[in-house]
Amino acid sequence: MISEKELQQVKNRYEIVGNSPLLNHALETALRVASTDMSVLIYGESGVGKEVFSKIIHQNSARKHGSFIAVNCGAIPEGTIDSELFGHEKGSFTGATEARKGYFETVNGGTIFLDEVGELPLGTQARLLRVLETGEFIRVGSSKIQKTNVRVVAATNRNLLNSANSGKFRIDLYYRLATVPIVIPRLSERKEDVYLIFLKFVNDFAEKYHTRYIELTPDAKTMLENYSWPGNVRQLRNVTEQLCVLERDGIINAQTLINYLPPESNTLPAVSPIKGGFENESFSERDLLYKVLFDLKKDMSDLKKLVFRLIENGGNHSNFIRENEGAIRQIFSDELKEQTHPLDFSISLPPINDHEPKHPIYTNEAEPHTIRIEEAKTIQEQERDMIKKSLERNKGRRKKAAVELGISERTLYRKIKQYELE
Repeated sequence: MISEKELQQVKNRYEIVGNSPLLNHALETALRVASTDMSVLIYGESGVGKEVFSKIIHQNSARKHGSFIAVNCGAIPEGTIDSELFGHEKGSFTGATEARKGYFETVNGGTIFLDEVGELPLGTQARLLRVLETGEFIRVGSSKIQKTNVRVVAATNRNLLNSANSGKFRIDLYYRLATVPIVIPRLSERKEDVYLIFLKFVNDFAEKYHTRYIELTPDAKTMLENYSWPGNVRQLRNVTEQLCVLERDGIINAQTLINYLPPESNTLPAVSPIKGGFENESFSERDLLYKVLFDLKKDMSDLKKLVFRLIENGGNHSNFIRENEGAIRQIFSDELKEQTHPLDFSISLPPINDHEPKHPIYTNEAEPHTIRIEEAKTIQEQERDMIKKSLERNKGRRKKAAVELGISERTLYRKIKQYELE
């Protein structure tokens, strides 16, 4: 049994804030399993601190004086991941100008943390299974069997059992990794801890940037605690840092705070892997698809409302445009970003009589200084545009774009190739 004193010492050492029962249970499990040599599978959304838990396990084990390395499996291209993990021989592939040791060789006697393990290709999964079962591996391009003694701690944000059932993950590897599962709760399940974590970050950033300490009004505190935090602790840290740097007033009310929180309508709550599991598909790719669909649905819905209001207005285009210019600019932001003159929105409405269909017909012919209502973009086009704009905003830095889009770097790399955005 882990005492409260021991638990608090671990929290202090690793700067973990909070007393949520779910968090305490996860920490107790990590400390109990640390002294063994069992494989551990950590479940949790992005930003909950899975790597911190892997370090707790390593540094409280008999391997604490050995090496520790964290590997993001989703950030390594499929063609090179075997070489990264298991090494390669000189000349084994184009660019292999010399032999190289892999992580399982260099970390012999220590611990390797495989984050986003569900992203591993099936071939690499077979190699990993062999290491876990026999401690043996073969470098790429070699036939010589080598031995290693490495403890594996894996982490994922999806239900690997569902992925195994759909053929995307080896079932035998799943059971080998999930000897001991640890579920780290998302921040929205730790509402009692949110404000405490916020205060910790306020103190850190006030000292770092030499700024004044900020305080929340009661309505802002309520908003902070009830927000869904799809980015979890990482997102809360970023929001707090922005508030400390950008807000000159030391008192933050709800109206100010809401400007730093993305709308919750576009966030999708994840499902606990214990209470039902994540979706079969890549959770990150599903998120991106839903973002595209939400944006597309919102634009079409707003466009329908504007058209019906125009019809009800009796075809008085000029008055309608003046009254609704802001909404039209919002929908056609890309087309209008360079325009500053009043809008001239041309829609042709045929005469309505008993012999003609009572539906508006929209022309595809555009006159000078008019905007044409075009067919809606496909989901693929919307997705391509979203990725392109994110890359532009982040000046081509793929890692930051991937974080902004909520997908792995490998998924982003594949999408860039697919849409020819190199």
